[in-house]
Amino acid sequence: MTKLTRSNSRWVRWDPERYDRFKQERSQPFFDLVAKIPEIDAKTIADLGCGDGELTTTLLPRWPEATIVGVDSSEEMLAKAKARRAPPSIRFELGDLRTFRPKKKLDLVVSNSALQWLPDHAGLLADLRGMLAPAGVLAVQIPNNQKEAAYRVIDEVTSAPHLQGRVPPDLRPAVESPAFYEERLAALGLKAEVWETVYEHHMPSADGIVEWLEGTSLRPLLTVLSEAEARELFTALRTRMRAAYPAGPQGVIFPFRRLFFVATRG
Repeated sequence: MTKLTRSNSRWVRWDPERYDRFKQERSQPFFDLVAKIPEIDAKTIADLGCGDGELTTTLLPRWPEATIVGVDSSEEMLAKAKARRAPPSIRFELGDLRTFRPKKKLDLVVSNSALQWLPDHAGLLADLRGMLAPAGVLAVQIPNNQKEAAYRVIDEVTSAPHLQGRVPPDLRPAVESPAFYEERLAALGLKAEVWETVYEHHMPSADGIVEWLEGTSLRPLLTVLSEAEARELFTALRTRMRAAYPAGPQGVIFPFRRLFFVATRG
């Protein structure tokens, strides 16, 4: 079992409005993931890391008889989710994904762009497998873009002396290789399909990449910086990002690699 500790993600301030600025781009991987889920009669479903709940509600038309719970550690995101007035069969709850345990076994566990914030993916996969009912399905998408130039820019900027030690190392996204997930899922007795997709996001300029990162990867750092420090950070990021992604007549392309797997118990 995963060693349970306080989830650092609970202390990150998420901004639903900023996250939503690229709603279409962020939603597509979820739909691509769900499309690969086999035809199952799912009556109990959990969406781990449900965010503002909009994508969670799209599961109901495919599984109309299911009871669905969306779990997230962000009070800001869940406030927006609960304001949606979802059908009674969908509920949202505040929770640490590392300590969440369903009251009954689940026919389907979905997690989209959330597990990268949790450590010890070997233990995490074992915990997720333990949530599944016989013939249950685990469907996961994890951003795996740390080798892209934009993240090297972030590392360069945040290596400045005055920023050293401001963010705990375990708040950096943790993603293993596709082979790791194939091997671990197989060892847990799950039949899995693992794949990666690179999405090419078109931006007017490199400033759009900074705006994208402001809604996701930079949230842990922005949570601990003052407003003045944040302004200084964005000035440095925009300057370096423009050099890394020079704009052409059609703007710039921001490649974004994502790792997926759909695993079935039994």
